[in-house]
Amino acid sequence: MPVLELREVTKVFPGVVANDRVSMTLERGEIVALLGENGAGKSTLMNVVYGLLSAEHGEILIDGSTVKIRSPRQAIDHGIGMVHQHFMLVEPLTVTENIVLGREPGRLGVIDFTEARAKVAEISQRYGLRIDPDSRIADLSVGMQQRVEILKALYQGASVLILDEPTAVLTPQEVRELFSVVRSLVSEGLSVVFITHKLEEVMAVADRIIVMRAGAVVGETRPSETDEVGLARMMVGRDVVLRVEKTPARCGDTVLDVRDLHVEGERGLEAVAGVTFDVCGGEVVAIAGVSGNGQTELIDALVGLRPPSAGTMALKGVDITHASARRSIEAGVSHIPEDRHRRGLVLQFDLAENLVLGDHRLAPYASRGIMNRRVIAEMARTRISDYDIRTPSERVLASSMSGGNQQKVVVAREIGRDPELLVAAQPTRGLDVGAIEFVHRQILAERDAGKAVLLISLELEEVLSLADRILVMYEGRIVREFSADEADAETLGYHMTGGGGTKLGDSGAPTPETDEAAERGAGR
Repeated sequence: MPVLELREVTKVFPGVVANDRVSMTLERGEIVALLGENGAGKSTLMNVVYGLLSAEHGEILIDGSTVKIRSPRQAIDHGIGMVHQHFMLVEPLTVTENIVLGREPGRLGVIDFTEARAKVAEISQRYGLRIDPDSRIADLSVGMQQRVEILKALYQGASVLILDEPTAVLTPQEVRELFSVVRSLVSEGLSVVFITHKLEEVMAVADRIIVMRAGAVVGETRPSETDEVGLARMMVGRDVVLRVEKTPARCGDTVLDVRDLHVEGERGLEAVAGVTFDVCGGEVVAIAGVSGNGQTELIDALVGLRPPSAGTMALKGVDITHASARRSIEAGVSHIPEDRHRRGLVLQFDLAENLVLGDHRLAPYASRGIMNRRVIAEMARTRISDYDIRTPSERVLASSMSGGNQQKVVVAREIGRDPELLVAAQPTRGLDVGAIEFVHRQILAERDAGKAVLLISLELEEVLSLADRILVMYEGRIVREFSADEADAETLGYHMTGGGGTKLGDSGAPTPETDEAAERGAGR
């Protein structure tokens, strides 16, 4: 008997059937991968299971009995836990405090932290999820924070665990650790639904694969019965190139020149510590690094969102060190931000308005301070078609679109601006395999047109597929440089986590090993 069964689940949003009579099962001790394009309905389906959404039709069965789940609390009571792509942790609190939050042990309103800590330690040991119960969330790596989220679900009694894009922010080593954890959980009798767009991970971890397209289940298979090419074809309905072929770079004049750049983070501490590199027209330079090693602050400085504390930046010989965001755009810099909600979109604006952001004062979109709605709408419809943005209309609010379609809006706007320098931070985050192929082709088209591309990505496959040169960033410094043909995921992951040539001497000065690495990472 399945531990979880869905029968004919249907969820409708205005103008869109998100789930169209979806049926599926999950057996005890099984890992089922849920695969599909952006807008295929997989996250919507699991949000129904977790009680974040209510379906118009269909049944949910737990151990053969029909249940009504109208809230996450009810889902948890039925043994269903969900770990979201964006963690829901309170950073100033400890591991223990986050895990027991809302279900604190104690009497008469007094929390028994000794008992709470003991319970967390017991669950951690039982499932092999070693972590210090007293550590503060803010001090933990992304991989460890994810462990806390999993432990929180286990503490709440989950027997079914839904993981939504769980590897999006992990290094290859952390991905392997996560897979080991998932297999350990399954060996203890838990069942896992694994939502992802990464085909190689599906092949590595799933027992069974369910593929959705346009809100419906279009196929079911097992890793032993298919390959990545077959899965991609099933997802998209056509053949997909998983790694875009590219010609050798033709490096022209230097477009971006960064010298001894220092940038402070939110807390006033140095986040970028003397970075030097350049990007020429006609090449893609990628910065690889674990999240939180200065990439965000570097990007902010380059696009005029954060002033450097020292150093210089020049775009085609013009100093942009202290340029504002508007002047940066006018100088020829386009920016695909890593956080689309905070920096890429105005969620209360419609799709057409978001597609013209930054250019809304310029012809042909405006004249004498008045926006030309007809021209903007025509442009929006063209880009909706060109970038396969799934929406009933250009007047749909950005807030009502799926994350993947929101990302497509940002990519369409920034590449459509025809920049001299494209700063692309996580450009395919949340995109399906077909959309990733399209965006990768657009980035390489920019390169082949003689434009400079600076790619910042946590996806090492993306870095290896697109980059002509790769700079590894660790603790605010560029510690190694690789050409595209001498790097692999293991080597990059090793240096991203501080391996090799990143130690400081007792005086605080770099060791000779670090000096040598820094010279190699300083650009040509």
